[in-house]
Amino acid sequence: MTSLAVGVVLCLTGWITLYTLLCSTSGSHGSEWNCRLVTLLHGILAVCITAYIGYVDGPWPFTHPGTKNTPLQITAMVISLGYFIFDMGWCVYFSTEGPVMLAHHTMSILGILLTLSLGESGIESCAVLFGSEITNPLLQARWFLRQLGCYESLTGEAVDVLFVVLFVFMRIVVGGRMLYCELISTRPRFIIKCGGVAMYVLSWVFMVDIGHFAYRKSQSKYRRWRDQHRLETVNRHDGKTD
Repeated sequence: MTSLAVGVVLCLTGWITLYTLLCSTSGSHGSEWNCRLVTLLHGILAVCITAYIGYVDGPWPFTHPGTKNTPLQITAMVISLGYFIFDMGWCVYFSTEGPVMLAHHTMSILGILLTLSLGESGIESCAVLFGSEITNPLLQARWFLRQLGCYESLTGEAVDVLFVVLFVFMRIVVGGRMLYCELISTRPRFIIKCGGVAMYVLSWVFMVDIGHFAYRKSQSKYRRWRDQHRLETVNRHDGKTD
């Protein structure tokens, strides 16, 4: 446990150092810009490592939940734990996130700590990390596009659509299948199963917010299309009158 604690402290220090370097080299962009760059890097790194764990190193999370943690799984969890502690502290200090995101970070921290302390179910934690972080680059890209004034474009539309589709597929569909395999298996401990249920419920809370966003955006696009259509009809009518 001492080596794990040292690893977490080192990773936390690494994320803080990266953020500090970004602030010192590109301070004109502001603290949130630099924090989101750190978030983007963690998302890409976490997806790459956990994808390798799930698809190459193994075991397969749908058939082997509750197995002993491997060194690579521990490494992935320690890196992400350091990041979540950093980001949780940043969000609380700057008051940028609501209770749902803070709950997500809290559950992620507690879940990883529990998995590391038990020494098992690392493959499920890595699968959850993969499913959670795979949409992260798109979420950050959306924010950066807004800051650069490029969100109202075809690129912005593509990012939004891909984010919603990927979120629904990974967090709801695949996540639901993962939870089912977790619950019917006799290997994972009861507390791990409870954590899985809690994370899946939180995914549905995010899903409701995303549904509201998609509905509002579709309504806004429809109103713009309707107004444009009416304007074109009026212009055609005026042209015929002339």
